[in-house]
Amino acid sequence: MNLMQDRRFAPFFWTQALGAFNDNVFKQIILLLLTFEAAPHMHWNSSLLNSIGMMLFMMPTLLFSSWGGRLADTRDKATLIRTLKTFEVACMVLAALAIWYEAYVAMMGILALIGIQAALFGPVKYAILPQHVPRAHLVGANAWIEMGTFLAILLGTILAGAMIELPDSHRYSIIGITLIAVALVGWWSSCRIPTAPPQQSTDGSQAITRSALKQFWTQRSMRFAILGISLFWFLGTCYLSQLNVWVKEIAGGNASMISALMAAFAIGVGLGALLYSKLSAGRLELGLVPIGALVIAVCGTLFAYSGPAGGAAEELGLLMRLRDGTLPPMMLELIGVGIGGGLYIMPLYLMLQIKSDPGHRARMVAVNNIVNALFMLVASLFAILITNVLQWSLPVFYALVALCALLIGVACFGYNPRPCLRIMIFMGMRLCYKLRIKGREFIPEEGAAVVVCNHVSYTDALILAAASPRPLRFVMYAPIYEMPLVNGFCRVAGAIPINNARNTPSAMRRTFHQIKKALDAGEVVMIFPEGQLTRNGEIGSFQRGIERIIQETPVPVIPAALSGLWGGWGTYKDTPPFSGWPKKIHARVRMMFGEPVAPEQATRELLYQRVCQLKQYLDSLH
Repeated sequence: MNLMQDRRFAPFFWTQALGAFNDNVFKQIILLLLTFEAAPHMHWNSSLLNSIGMMLFMMPTLLFSSWGGRLADTRDKATLIRTLKTFEVACMVLAALAIWYEAYVAMMGILALIGIQAALFGPVKYAILPQHVPRAHLVGANAWIEMGTFLAILLGTILAGAMIELPDSHRYSIIGITLIAVALVGWWSSCRIPTAPPQQSTDGSQAITRSALKQFWTQRSMRFAILGISLFWFLGTCYLSQLNVWVKEIAGGNASMISALMAAFAIGVGLGALLYSKLSAGRLELGLVPIGALVIAVCGTLFAYSGPAGGAAEELGLLMRLRDGTLPPMMLELIGVGIGGGLYIMPLYLMLQIKSDPGHRARMVAVNNIVNALFMLVASLFAILITNVLQWSLPVFYALVALCALLIGVACFGYNPRPCLRIMIFMGMRLCYKLRIKGREFIPEEGAAVVVCNHVSYTDALILAAASPRPLRFVMYAPIYEMPLVNGFCRVAGAIPINNARNTPSAMRRTFHQIKKALDAGEVVMIFPEGQLTRNGEIGSFQRGIERIIQETPVPVIPAALSGLWGGWGTYKDTPPFSGWPKKIHARVRMMFGEPVAPEQATRELLYQRVCQLKQYLDSLH
């Protein structure tokens, strides 16, 4: 499906991209005028002005998002978008007049009006996508939206910086014409968005808003998604609210250098969104959230101390800062921050879309925007506290922001460690083996299932964890589970111990109870039905335990097979496992999941047959 040629997606993509472009051009021009013209001439504090400007842009989100969510859930979304784009055209006409007359206070007021339009547009922006785009293409659609948004920010920052540098005789007229023209093109594009009627009754809107708030607070997935997204906007606001002052006071640059750094950040986020789309293979991949936060922390720390010690001696233009080597490291570091941001934010927005109730998804997005605005407001107050009240330096401020990103990553990992462990295992197995994986689509995106596989090597479980698009709960040999250096990892990974050597009734009952509990919770349990490693490379007979599991908890059973590991360091070929030097490092290993078997058909004989067929097919490919 080519989304950019789809009439349900393409007009909306261009509408929101042009809106983001215009909002950013106007906002950036206002902040540049305040920093480089209003503050010096009127003796205003530039850091405080930037923080106030960001707060004026964000406050409408806090005040109007709930209303925007109700409108988006109870009105045709396409009609609502056209109305909001008409409002944007009117705002841009007022903005052009304010800039022409150098009315700085009026500019700040219009910044708040643009914030109102953005607050009302936010809920419908994410609520209309699942209505127009099939679930299978939702990750790609979100990646396009994020890439388009941040590409619009990139172009907007570049254009804003370029227009500010124009001669005074032409500058304000060109700015005004540009703002109005882009708004009109965005309105024209919005007229081509197909209808998107409400997905529920229009009655009881206040009650449904309370329901959305309750869902946010009580549903674990919604709370994780919305608080995670809000923390991203806290970090982003901290970075962008003081970037103008950083360039002027620390790096010794001008408006074009600010545009270059903001463009670097936007490029990074777009690259991060595309990287997420590639790594996730179209699925929700929460394991990338803490990894993204860690990338932000590392690159943010480098950025905090990348400016000249004691500040720049003089203000120089973009080309001079490129030549003296000041700018390139900063741009690379902000690209890194953006990549981490893209990896971090993409799965959280996808989670918000697919886990929320379709009947009031827009109101859930509105709740998200309200919480986002609160965190962005806190970020502005945090910037004022650090830079104006405590009067700490900007490098210290950005170092604190990087520390916040690190703490967020640690908290996300602690809250839900298994998806992140799966990503790290995947990276490790990719380094050790030439993995070829097939049939990942047979693992259900949601709901319980049991995976059964042949058992060749002590690394089988790690390879399966790397191959599966969802975290697996492994049933593993108890003596290995209890080893001191392994036990902590096994507990975090949610492994379930079983002791075949001492299979007393009470011990087996505990094992089967844990398996049933995991399946009842909608998790995927992984079992090696042979009960031991193969001694000759062939698949041994399956034990009765798999039938007992399915009888107690009827769920689909997914056969799987491994090929290419026999003879490796962790197998019984010729010598006991892990004896001698490592063998078959970086060998070609094939892993395949087969079609699920219905629980009423899942006998051990049939499952054994399916796994053997898969292995024979994989062996034929070597």
